[in-house]
Amino acid sequence: MRRHENRHRPRGRGRRPARSTPGSAPAKPPPSSSPPSVDGARVVLVGYFSAKEKDFGALMDSAAWELAARGARIVGRLVQRRGVSDGGVAKMTLPFSSRTLLRSGKVREVAAACEEARADAAVFVTPLTELQRRTLTVRLGCPVLSLGEALDANRRTGGMPG
Repeated sequence: MRRHENRHRPRGRGRRPARSTPGSAPAKPPPSSSPPSVDGARVVLVGYFSAKEKDFGALMDSAAWELAARGARIVGRLVQRRGVSDGGVAKMTLPFSSRTLLRSGKVREVAAACEEARADAAVFVTPLTELQRRTLTVRLGCPVLSLGEALDANRRTGGMPG
């Protein structure tokens, strides 16, 4: 057996994906046709802001006020800042992750806050892509929606308890 024969094995994209075994993948939440109403819901509010945004506290307060005006109970508030301690100026407006928007440690922190507060939903001040919303819903264990979606859902339902 040659000493360096493993050196030329394909890595990354060239590798065949591992086989999935039944029950190994996390259960996907059922697709929802419209975002849930936040009226009466226990909500964890999450903000993602560039270091250039100096008024992020006021933006979080405003979002909390808007949600509370529609009947939500804010049970937690978390903020991820971009470009405060690392990252280049050119990257400050980009998400840390295209799948979750946040860094993995912050995702774990938000998931723990949602679980501890028994949150009904996590509302992100920042707009989310469909992929981010689906991925975060699975990772956080509760429905995830952007502030715009939450406010629109309450307008459609009239903000009435269901």
